[in-house]
Amino acid sequence: MRRYIEVPLQLLDIEGEGFHVMVKGTIHGKEAIFLIDTGASRSVFDPKTIATFINDVTFEKKEGLTAGVGSSDLESSTFNIDIFSIGEMQIFDYEAVALDLENIHEMYDKLGLPRIDGIIGGDLLKRHKAVINYRAKKLRLTPKSIPTAH
Repeated sequence: MRRYIEVPLQLLDIEGEGFHVMVKGTIHGKEAIFLIDTGASRSVFDPKTIATFINDVTFEKKEGLTAGVGSSDLESSTFNIDIFSIGEMQIFDYEAVALDLENIHEMYDKLGLPRIDGIIGGDLLKRHKAVINYRAKKLRLTPKSIPTAH
C-alpha cells in the first residue's frame, strides 16, 4: 500500500527565464489551480478570488505585516477553509492567509498563463513531506495520518 499521493503538476515556462509549478485541486468542491511556491512560508489565497469559492467568508486581520519577495510589507488576514484538496489529498479545517495577489494575476494575464486560485507554501509542503519530481512532472504528498480512537 502506498503511503503517499502523487499529483500531476504543470511546469509553466516564464518567458524562457524559468518555471513556475502549478497543480490542480479544489476549494469547497469547486475546481481550483494552485501555484507551488517552496519559498513561501505559508499558503496564501487572494481575498477576492476566495470569495468565489466560499460564501460569506470571514477575514480576521493578522497582527504584523507579511513580507513577500519583490514587494513591500503587506497587511494580511486569516480565514478558514473547511475543505480543499491538492489532487486527491484533502485538507480539512485549514486556517489560511488572505493576501492581495493582484500583481501575480496581472503578470499571468500578460504572459497568457492560467489564473491561479491560491499559492501552496512551505507550511503545507513541509507538513505533507512534499517532493517535487520535475522529470516525471509529479508532486508527491504524504497525507497526515488521523489518530484512531482506542
